[in-house]
Parts: sequence; C-alpha cells; structure tokens
Amino acid sequence: VQLVESGGGLGQAGGSLRLSCTASGFTFDEYAIGWFRQVPGKEREGVACISSIDGTTSYADSVKGRFIISSDSAKNTAYLQMNNLKPEDTAVYYCAGETFEGVTEKADFFYAICRYGMDDWGKGTLVTVSS
Repeated sequence: VQLVESGGGLGQAGGSLRLSCTASGFTFDEYAIGWFRQVPGKEREGVACISSIDGTTSYADSVKGRFIISSDSAKNTAYLQMNNLKPEDTAVYYCAGETFEGVTEKADFFYAICRYGMDDWGKGTLVTVSS
C-alpha cells in the first residue's frame, strides 16, 4: 500500500490550493481516505475524510465550509480542495487510508478513524499560507 501526496506549497490567505493523494497497491473499494495535518509541536488533527462505500464525508470544524474532500475511484486518487485559506492552515498535510474489510459497524468505524487516524499513511506535503 502506498499513498503519495502532491499539490502542497505556498498559498495566500483567502486563496486556494488543491492537494492530491494517489494510491497504489489497493483500490478505493471499501476504503476510507482521510486528510490529516500537523504543525510541529502540536497534535495531529483530522481535517477531512471520505468513505468510498457511500461517499460520506466528515470535516473538522476548523475547515467546514472551506475545504472539500473528494475521490475518483477510476484514478485511485483523492483530493482536498482548500478554499479561503488562513495562515492557521499552515501545516504538513498527510493522506491516510484504511479498509472497511471485516468491519461490521462501518459508520462508527468511519468517524473513529477520521478522528484518531488510519493504518496507511503518505509521507506528507507542506502547505504554507501567508497572510
């Protein structure tokens, strides 16, 4: 399993950036993909998640209404569209994934892994937002 992020870089406050996460070694069937971010010295934060089963999404309160997560199963790629960027969005952004295989309570599982983390991780991409 490999997850590779791209699209990070420098953005301006009020502007937009789009991150991509391309997966290999598995397909998006029965899988959850999430974006997490971390600032040095602070705890990792779950930003947004999407379920490939039914398209359910979940967002952190800090990004609701500004960020949009989506996925393209044909391309095995997930995206994070970040709009109305704020300096506090500056962080390393990680793509993560976990399978629903063998999970019975999928809804509870989905929200738990969106908050606490997933099994498979990319190496991260830095997003810096200038004021």
